Amino acid sequence: MALLERVGTLLRANINDLIEKAEDPEKLAKQLVLDMENQLLQVKTQVAIAIADQHLLQKKLKEHEDAMNQWNRKAELAVQKQQDDLARAALERSLSSQQLAASFSQQLEDQTAETETLRNAFGRLQQKLSETRSTCEMLIAQHRRARTAGKANAARTLAASHERSNVLSRLRTTIQRNEATNAASHVILEAQSLEDQLNGLEKEDRIERLLEDLKSRQPRLT
Repeated sequence: MALLERVGTLLRANINDLIEKAEDPEKLAKQLVLDMENQLLQVKTQVAIAIADQHLLQKKLKEHEDAMNQWNRKAELAVQKQQDDLARAALERSLSSQQLAASFSQQLEDQTAETETLRNAFGRLQQKLSETRSTCEMLIAQHRRARTAGKANAARTLAASHERSNVLSRLRTTIQRNEATNAASHVILEAQSLEDQLNGLEKEDRIERLLEDLKSRQPRLT
């Protein structure tokens, strides 16, 4: 999804730019951690939104399932009262609710997959941030010890070279994971149109068949 694409782009651009321009390893380390913290916050926000959307879809699905069952009961009552017109109208409402329920069911399935993808991305990014913090702390301590020992210039060169290799390696792994997540998360929540193009005659026939079925089961309803 777009967020994960931006995360990969930001990681690639920021790290490469910092490596090329960094004169102070401590400044580089702090900026790297700050960038990843910002990215983690964005993913966390999207996870919360995705969970909220999932709950809303679950609520809507239940509403339409309940409505379908309610209209079916009303159709049965109309048959008992020998009110065929009312029974037909109730069955038509039941069919509409059934179609809406099917639509929301598919949306919920897609949203559940989307939410799980974001959860996994958040977990991996948390782990990556923890690893980055540890590495940066080690780099800062190493740099300060070297500076205290009077070897700041030589130690800074070695640390920058070593960190350059480590950061690039972590960058490649992170980008590969984000690209794989992005490829798996292209299922986008989209509203599904109702099947409102049903042929009029076919719909009437279906309602008539449902009505006849209710009538045939009339002895069991009384």
